[in-house]
Amino acid sequence: MSAQTLNRISGRVVLGLSLFAMLLVVGATILALVGRFNPAPGGDEGTPAHLFQLAIVLLMPAGLAYLMSADWAKPARVVKGLILPALALVVAFATLFYMENVR
Repeated sequence: MSAQTLNRISGRVVLGLSLFAMLLVVGATILALVGRFNPAPGGDEGTPAHLFQLAIVLLMPAGLAYLMSADWAKPARVVKGLILPALALVVAFATLFYMENVR
């Protein structure tokens, strides 16, 4: 497999995992605010929390593969591929912070 193919695939995996993590957190938050989802205080967080944790853990090897196979002759293109995943993760962690501390 060429470095370009590995970079393209790992970039899509990074994007997919970060969007998946964001959708899990934002979806659970919306359901909690509407009253359809009530996480047990002090209990198990449930399946969405475990899927979120798994997505975050899997981002590490995918991100490393993306960075290791990147064409560093064009660093702007490398950074451009990480903007949307980074924004999705900021939204996910900001929503988690809101639900844990502000609400």
